[in-house]
Amino acid sequence: MIKVILADDHALMREGLRRILEDAHDFEVVGEGCDGATTLALVRERDAKVLVLDLSMPGRSGVELIKQIKDEKPALRILVLTMHAEQQYAVRAFKAGASGYLTKESASSELVNAVTKVATGGVYVSMAMAERFAQSLNEPADTLPHQRLSDREFEVFRRIAAGETITGIAQALCVSAKTVSTYKVRILEKMQMPHEAALIRYALRHKLLDDPDEP
Repeated sequence: MIKVILADDHALMREGLRRILEDAHDFEVVGEGCDGATTLALVRERDAKVLVLDLSMPGRSGVELIKQIKDEKPALRILVLTMHAEQQYAVRAFKAGASGYLTKESASSELVNAVTKVATGGVYVSMAMAERFAQSLNEPADTLPHQRLSDREFEVFRRIAAGETITGIAQALCVSAKTVSTYKVRILEKMQMPHEAALIRYALRHKLLDDPDEP
């Protein structure tokens, strides 16, 4: 029996994931987290084999959460389940320590195989994401502007592009507004963008924002 923790801020999504896993009879869901803090607490308290983690929960960056969890629980296997189909999210998640990456649109058909694969020491990438990786091999080698950002800068960039205020970002990431403003200046410089509006247009063009239709 593979013990699993589910982490997603949408209760309906967690319920659906739980049902898929429990119907397969080889899994036991031992906890459900709705944000970074509750997920970290569950990881520390429960003896789970796999964490199914949404990258876009309220609070701290999902990538930073992966890094901390792997520091504290290196044996825990992490399967990222997210709406982000852009390969840059997958690259950052794997570099942080994730063992698998699955888009939510593929969850119903691939979740059981994905959890089983990472639980047994393998690496899982959804078919859709694998195709994007393959296509990227034929793209020009020049680094895209957002790929120059650090993980924290990328998280701040994503939040700015989504319309969050400096104060709101500071509260979500548990840093000062001054620190966020410094990140903003650095992001504009690295991406060679003149202002926030340009960041928003860039994020929309490269599909780096959350899907507004996501429940």
